[in-house]
Amino acid sequence: MRERMLPIFLLIIATAFFGEMKVNPFGSSFRFSLGSAVFFFGLIWFRTVPVVWTGLLTGLFISLFRTSIDLLMSGVSWGDSLLSHLPAACYYLAFALFVHALRLRNYMELPIHVALLGASIDFASNIVELFVRHLMGETIAMTHETVFMLILFGILRSFCVVGLYNILMIQQMQTLGEARRQELERLVMINATLYEEAFYLRKSMSHMEDITRKSYELYTKLMDGEVVEPSMALYIAEHVHEVKKDSQRIFAGLSELMNQEQRDLRLSIAELCGMVVRANQKYAELLKKEIAFQWTSDLHLSTRHVYALLSVLNNLVANAVEAIPLSGWIQLRAELDGEDLVFTVTDSGPGIPEDERDWVFQLGFTTKYDEHGNPSTGIGLTHAKEIVHSFNGKIQLTTDENGRTQFQINIPSKQL
Repeated sequence: MRERMLPIFLLIIATAFFGEMKVNPFGSSFRFSLGSAVFFFGLIWFRTVPVVWTGLLTGLFISLFRTSIDLLMSGVSWGDSLLSHLPAACYYLAFALFVHALRLRNYMELPIHVALLGASIDFASNIVELFVRHLMGETIAMTHETVFMLILFGILRSFCVVGLYNILMIQQMQTLGEARRQELERLVMINATLYEEAFYLRKSMSHMEDITRKSYELYTKLMDGEVVEPSMALYIAEHVHEVKKDSQRIFAGLSELMNQEQRDLRLSIAELCGMVVRANQKYAELLKKEIAFQWTSDLHLSTRHVYALLSVLNNLVANAVEAIPLSGWIQLRAELDGEDLVFTVTDSGPGIPEDERDWVFQLGFTTKYDEHGNPSTGIGLTHAKEIVHSFNGKIQLTTDENGRTQFQINIPSKQL
């Protein structure tokens, strides 16, 4: 309400003030002034003010304002002065009624149309005021010169008002356009930076896959007591060093974009689940799979062990994405069961055969192969199991009520 009253108040005061910049063409209190131009501009600029009420209040205030000036500047009586200025109130009320009836504000994108309508409204409102003055005993002859003067002043005031309105709107649009141009340039720079970081990230992912495979080969050879070439360890160290350098560069670039550094990261369980789902939605799109993700978490708990939990949950959900052929669904749930925080990942994939379920957490066991026939390392679930055990929790492969394969993680909540 206060936001609406302020423009009305400013418009009334400005109209009354500029109304004193006038000419009296007919030797009476009838005048041509800048007040009507200001009033017209206010009605089209302040689009939220009620038109009719504004016209009524403006007319009453101007009548009282001009009467007060007469009392201060001359010796006329209060009643005579009020009667001489009361027709001006009819002008502003009539002007507002015409603007409202013609719905002038709806045509502001057509400036010539609005200017012509404004001139017509100004002329008609002046006729109303002259008619009221005639009823009150004033004699103003309606000659061709009088009509011509009313039309001329109506056109001048109306076109000046609409011209000023459009000049201000153009300046406003230019300012807005400049702001949008700067924002677009900023987004383009961000996009270019992200593209560059994504390039290095793809490179690092390729190296990490190779490092993982070579590391596992080294592990199996050492376990079998075979002689290992030192060059294999050097190869791994060189690639780890390169991945580290790429990661540092990616982190520096992203940190500059975010312009902040979270040293003490703490997330709610719900936020954590949301991050996992969003990341794997993008992974599913990358693999060109149509997968519907569902996640539920009504827990009001948060943890600082963000990266560990992300590693476990991302591993399970990403495995589910890879297991689903072309389309399906994945559900991630987080809930409390007594003192334990329980995460459950269920999917519509083909599941794991019963005779293989005892092997899924064994190091090196895998059912996944790439397009070249190379097997996965089979390290992911083993790594997830070790992380869960570090929190004194447990991870197990179970089935839901419909017999679908699901992974369930139980971690004591006090550990998190």
